[in-house]
Amino acid sequence: MAPRYSVSMPARQSLPLLWLLSDARNDAGLEEALRRLPTGSGFVFRHYHLDKEARRARFDELATIARQGHHVVVFAGNEDWGADGSYGPPGHRGTGLRLITAHDGEDLQAAVEDKADGIFLSPVFPTASHPGAHTLGVHGFHVLAQQSPVPVIALGGMTHERARELDWPRWGAIDGLG
Repeated sequence: MAPRYSVSMPARQSLPLLWLLSDARNDAGLEEALRRLPTGSGFVFRHYHLDKEARRARFDELATIARQGHHVVVFAGNEDWGADGSYGPPGHRGTGLRLITAHDGEDLQAAVEDKADGIFLSPVFPTASHPGAHTLGVHGFHVLAQQSPVPVIALGGMTHERARELDWPRWGAIDGLG
């Protein structure tokens, strides 16, 4: 299926450089965070903690704000709620732009083989999402990311300062954009 980008992302444009991912931890500040994002950024709606009805209502609310900022709106899951794309592990079957998660070389290769439009590679740095988990670090991230023929988005403990340290153009955060 061809990507069905909103006006915020014409078909020939590359992926946004900055991505905000939703989570139970950052829910209270998402409206303001979306309004502060640079125009044309990306927003991944996850909110796994909500039941389907509450999740749909929260998605609609946040997607409206995101679209006011001309952001690309991506939904974590397979439902077609009008998002510009989907987010998940290799093999997920959402619609539109396909952003796939990877944590090592095998995952990266699986994402490429699964025809990802972009790959969230994580965790680069220690993160609250996975305390104590092995991290890729700057060198490990670069070794893997440079093997990818599709855009790679750094994730995991990312902040503006760490993005400068990593020296990578595309990155996303859950907590690091506050």
